[in-house]
Amino acid sequence: MTDASEKQASAADDRVAVVIVAAGRGARAGQADGPKQYQRIGGRAVIARTLDMFLAHPRIGPVVVAIHADDSALFRSAAGASADRVVTVTGGASRQDSVRLGLLALRGHAPGQVLVHDAVRPFVDMELIDRTIAAIGERQGALPALPVADTLKRESAAGMIGETVSRNGLHAAQTPQGFPFWPILAAHEKAHHLGKADFTDDAAIAEWAHIPVKIVPGSPDNVKLTWARDISMADQRLSGERPRFPDIRTGNGYDVHAFEPGDHVTLCGVSIPHDKKLSGHSDADVGLHALTDALLATCGAGDIGTHFPPSDPQWKGVASRIFVEHAAKLVRARGGRVANADITLICEAPRVGPHRETMTETLSAMLGISRDRISIKATTNEKLGFVGREEGIAAIATASVVFPGEVPE
Repeated sequence: MTDASEKQASAADDRVAVVIVAAGRGARAGQADGPKQYQRIGGRAVIARTLDMFLAHPRIGPVVVAIHADDSALFRSAAGASADRVVTVTGGASRQDSVRLGLLALRGHAPGQVLVHDAVRPFVDMELIDRTIAAIGERQGALPALPVADTLKRESAAGMIGETVSRNGLHAAQTPQGFPFWPILAAHEKAHHLGKADFTDDAAIAEWAHIPVKIVPGSPDNVKLTWARDISMADQRLSGERPRFPDIRTGNGYDVHAFEPGDHVTLCGVSIPHDKKLSGHSDADVGLHALTDALLATCGAGDIGTHFPPSDPQWKGVASRIFVEHAAKLVRARGGRVANADITLICEAPRVGPHRETMTETLSAMLGISRDRISIKATTNEKLGFVGREEGIAAIATASVVFPGEVPE
């Protein structure tokens, strides 16, 4: 450290700063409720439980949470009152860069020590935090870890066992990992400027920067929630209940709008050039209107007209994504998770195929689910009826939602 850094460190109080990494997309755990740090276990979001433990610890000072650029509203909703007690920063393209940005946000606080923790380890406890803090020195980091218990095998290029790896001295790393603040910030900045972006945790960066790291006993309960099964098991653990029977509900929706003079139609949130437009009080997006009704049907919440009556002038010309997002919010408020959405557009023209990928991306963002949970199809009416005469467009939508089930007798 420079002399100035030494003075900053010595001027800091004995509170420990925290960077919580929550900018990942969590694809391996599914996207039913968004990224895994926002999925609910025991009735609360994973990240809220993680924050609780650190905010309640008497030694913890400023807390910075690195979140994805798209997750500001999701974070505030999940964290509740705790959102006002932390600083949020937009994370980077990798975990390593998110940590660096979180550390940079702490420079004004000049903490002497900092902990870096994964948001998806909600079962961290006070004793583990204490052990980690106690092992941090002026130039020494601390890593909670557990000895590897499983026999390790190295795979050959042919997919066979190449060799058995000795597990003597091997440990599985956990978080929070603790460090003197200025040295670990300098190490992150140096790695960034040199373009070294392949470190999988902060202890590895410390090792590269010649900062010694002491291993302290981890906790078997301090698991990282990686897969959908991890989320389910954590929920059962916190709920203190036997597994529930699944409550999977399916809703259907149908909508139709006539053509009128115009130069484009809006279908599934995408504007498509056309020699006509659809007539309606909003943007007349038949696909999204049908999907809104399908979502509302899964929780007995009426239909689109119940929530957005066409007689109300405030909805004139609005984008129909407002209706879909409102319906999805009602579903989540009742504990539901949107599992998939299937929309069939029935029209002779325009062609839907060239716009299907954009429609899928748009719906993925609206519903907070992955693209593979969305299906958009198009068919003609074989020149029959009002659709066949190109007088309008119809749409059918189906939505599947998983709600908390009943505990078996």
